[in-house]
Amino acid sequence: MPLKMTLKPGERIIVNGAVLENGGGEAHLVFLNDAAFMREKDILAEVDALTPASRIYFALQCLYIFPARRDHYGDLLTELMADYLAAAPSAVDIIERVKQQVSQGEFYHALKTVRALIAHEKERLDNVSAPIESLSDAPPRGESGSNPGVGVDPSGKAAG
Repeated sequence: MPLKMTLKPGERIIVNGAVLENGGGEAHLVFLNDAAFMREKDILAEVDALTPASRIYFALQCLYIFPARRDHYGDLLTELMADYLAAAPSAVDIIERVKQQVSQGEFYHALKTVRALIAHEKERLDNVSAPIESLSDAPPRGESGSNPGVGVDPSGKAAG
């Protein structure tokens, strides 16, 4: 079944590793056969892959759009997913779904599934809070501050 897509002026798309930009008005594309493509809005730049889940997305994105480097990005993806799972075992169902989709060559669907992993990560991190104000009240390192039994005096001897 053909896939129809509309590109706005100046919008970019990657098709089978080639970056294309709409240089005119609205453009209508029809994909008549299978192709690896990503719209600009779905592409994650490497510099923006700052969290473990977004790094998984980036590796999967590269696996999908750069088939010549599939071995490299496949190994990286496997490693990143194992690390994520070790840190957050609650993501096992999402990770297993991604693994299954990748093994079946369903990279585009796997990218959508990784968005659920990014949401999982965000939920976990939203539940982490550190009382920032209490950190700013801490004395500089090496000074005992309000806790006279802890720290190091200027001579280098342990206080206590």
